[in-house]
Amino acid sequence: MMQSAAGIARPRQLLMSLVPLLFVLIWSTGFIVAKFGLPYAPPLTFLLLRFTGVLVFLLPLVVLFRAPWPHGRIRHVAVAGVLLQAGYLAGVWCAIKIGMPAGLSALIVGLQPILTAFAAPLLGESVKGRQWVGLALGLCGVGLVVANKISLIGLSTASIALCVFALLCITAGTLYQKRYCAHFDLRTGTAIQFMASIVVVLPFAVALEGLDWHFSNVHWTPQFIGALLWSVLALSIGAIFLLFALIRRSAATSVTSLLYLTPPTTAVMAWLMFGEAFSLIGALGMLVGVIGVAFVVRK
Repeated sequence: MMQSAAGIARPRQLLMSLVPLLFVLIWSTGFIVAKFGLPYAPPLTFLLLRFTGVLVFLLPLVVLFRAPWPHGRIRHVAVAGVLLQAGYLAGVWCAIKIGMPAGLSALIVGLQPILTAFAAPLLGESVKGRQWVGLALGLCGVGLVVANKISLIGLSTASIALCVFALLCITAGTLYQKRYCAHFDLRTGTAIQFMASIVVVLPFAVALEGLDWHFSNVHWTPQFIGALLWSVLALSIGAIFLLFALIRRSAATSVTSLLYLTPPTTAVMAWLMFGEAFSLIGALGMLVGVIGVAFVVRK
């Protein structure tokens, strides 16, 4: 029996070890999806369709399996969701829409692990010297990857402010969820978070983008529909479920350090899909970033 239990545990441990890699791969497609989808819909309208699509898939599962609701923590789950979904995504997508290069937005948001490390004592977590070295290496790696893509010429103050806003939102959301509601049923918790995000984003989409009930500001092309479906199923359900699973079982600093791998991975995807330049310096940056993350997450 003990051998049988050990045999079952090994595949499970292998699967869990692959979760961070899978999360990085899926999360990194966010900028690629933006490039596909934003030409056909304003950013807030796209996000509303994305959030609604998540609920269309999740709510039947909640009813079918009678998933438990996080009684007594619904407010905390909703607040974390508004920060992680509405705040972060709206900031990044709006910034890209008005001209922020994807590389520069990735670099700004890539500061999150540093901010999380500074705030770690609020969660009762400590950051070791080795981890600080890893965080610094990771930041350097991100900088090298996007160095040849960064140009501040012509950028508006609004686009930079939106990226900084997104950075603050995802950092605060990660810390808030880790402290107040790290454990909840993923089906009902995610549904609450996206419902709260719809409530927050909807009035801005109506006021700023002329959203109406017919979604007349959307061009329903095959490319847009594909981007929307990927955003709903892979990013807003798949990647978010993986992120929440990581937040449950790991320190906040270790989880957020994985985001250092997003800009390099996105750069490779953009090179493969769109032929965007990817230099030897970028490859070196990827290596430095991977080493930095290894320093942070190593037990």
